[in-house]
Amino acid sequence: MINKELLKILRCPETKQELDYLEGAAISKINAAIKAGILKNRGAQALQGPIAAGLLREDRKYLYPITEGIPIMLIDEAIPCEKFDV
Repeated sequence: MINKELLKILRCPETKQELDYLEGAAISKINAAIKAGILKNRGAQALQGPIAAGLLREDRKYLYPITEGIPIMLIDEAIPCEKFDV
């Protein structure tokens, strides 16, 4: 879980939209696509391993992964979510 105070101030680096913490079943869908090798981040890099959680942009188009408790807030690292019902 991410600190609630930190979540209040974090914004999408591209659009400045608010972010929602995402875990559980929604992340499982993304991890299934990662495992199948069909999911790439915005930088066109295949994701190498499962993620535990992420920060979903308000428009629900992109997810910033959280790795070892640290939000990765780089635009090229964002995971496209339009194909997933998150």
